[in-house]
Amino acid sequence: MTQSVFTIKSNIALTESVYKMTLSGDCSECRPGGFVNIQLTGRFLRRPISVCDAYENTLVIIYKVVGKGTEQMSRMQPGEALDILTGLGNGYDLSKGGSHPLLIGGGVGVPPMYMLAKELIAGGAEVSVILGFNTKEEIFYENEFRALGADVTVTTVDGSYGVQGFVTDAAKGMEYTHVFTCGPEPMLRAVYKSIKGDGQFSFEERMGCGFGACMGCSCKTVTGYKRICKDGPVLRKEEILWD
Repeated sequence: MTQSVFTIKSNIALTESVYKMTLSGDCSECRPGGFVNIQLTGRFLRRPISVCDAYENTLVIIYKVVGKGTEQMSRMQPGEALDILTGLGNGYDLSKGGSHPLLIGGGVGVPPMYMLAKELIAGGAEVSVILGFNTKEEIFYENEFRALGADVTVTTVDGSYGVQGFVTDAAKGMEYTHVFTCGPEPMLRAVYKSIKGDGQFSFEERMGCGFGACMGCSCKTVTGYKRICKDGPVLRKEEILWD
């Protein structure tokens, strides 16, 4: 974990409620599936945001405006500075991906899939990606995944774009060597029940400290209690216990 000051390079809206922020700073510890914790002026707790991409002292995060903290972030301008903890979380184990991994992201679970796809493709894997949204208006980053060379399928619940239905509908009949996924818990439960073989699941929990000290985000697994911020957010399929 490293505490650094980052400078905002850009902060743009991708959809009505989803924003992409690009920052400059030391992101050498950032990795696929990890997250950063952002200090905001006037807010007691930091905001945990997943890493979308990190390269050459450039950090990219994508966040959805869901409360006062993220609304405050959406109003920030280029040149403003942010105090950020980087290198947080236990990310995805890319060595388990095999030759043809399947990446499944739903809503704000899409951003972590981008850096993961980029590194898997760079390593020679043939990557398939399923991006799940409710409506066409909510879609973001489809073209960015295609530009990486990934085989991309988009689903919308209302059928306004791509495959109508859920990510599990699109995954039926697909062949893959491993599954990496991130999204809301109902989606993760459905993916867990439907996939063949092994997988890695990234969970979202309310976090206090973000680095394992407060124990506020603990969850029960096959091997005992684990802290989502420190031992996760990525858990292996075989260690997950559903309530």
